[in-house]
Amino acid sequence: MKLLRYGPRGQEKPGILDRDGAIRALPADLGDLAGELLSPEGLAKIAALDVTTLPKVDGAPRIGPCVTRTGKFICIGLNYSDHAAESNMALPAEPVVFGKWTSAIQGPNDDVEIPRGSEKTDWEVELGVVIGTPGRHIAKEDALSHVAGYCVVHDVSERAFQLERGGTWDKGKGCDTFGPIGPWLVTADEVGDPQKLGLWLEVDGHRYQDGTTANMIFDVATIVSYLSDFCTLEAGDIISTGTPKGVGLGQKPPVYLRAGQTVRLGIDGLGEQTQTMVAAA
Repeated sequence: MKLLRYGPRGQEKPGILDRDGAIRALPADLGDLAGELLSPEGLAKIAALDVTTLPKVDGAPRIGPCVTRTGKFICIGLNYSDHAAESNMALPAEPVVFGKWTSAIQGPNDDVEIPRGSEKTDWEVELGVVIGTPGRHIAKEDALSHVAGYCVVHDVSERAFQLERGGTWDKGKGCDTFGPIGPWLVTADEVGDPQKLGLWLEVDGHRYQDGTTANMIFDVATIVSYLSDFCTLEAGDIISTGTPKGVGLGQKPPVYLRAGQTVRLGIDGLGEQTQTMVAAA
């Protein structure tokens, strides 16, 4: 299933994509795409619906974040060897973990703000993993059974804030609008093997990133199991699993985003995002 949320910011409603690509409204009594609705039991309720009988959504509404009430937005750094090399950083012996504030989450096609004082706003296309079944100390062989589905994440990053301002990476990762997710939450059964997905990103029509999740250093099952040793993973938590080579920091010389530019990115089977860069007020 391809699940989504549509409507004005803060007023999004849950929906599902039908076989023709039209948005159908999910019954209000199911609730929003969060918490228990992302569990296997909740997703089974949606799967049992006859999508053809659900109301069609007219027009072309704004698409919002594909899940809501996210408790944790956890990111994995340097998870592709080619990206670590272009960043002049050593391959990690264990996953590099940092946080992205949930206030950064927004719809896949909403404008992205370049923060005040920023000169090094950068792009990163990433596979997002959405937890459906909570767990702690999850065995690797059981890890994928805890995944509700997958989505596109744009891990927008400000490199000077991240690398030159002291402390951890978080301050360059969690700025407002730096976490577009969606357009869809594609359920795990439809995606199949998450290590066989192509992912790409373009700026003003120039393709900078063109990779595959097969090249992850730590695969999705390893990441889910690893993180669960440090915190309870809860339904609706998002894990962003790292980016392949081709970020602005890795260009010779480096290239960074400017107001007025357009970024397009996508992952096989998970849809595309398009954002206009704007200067923060």
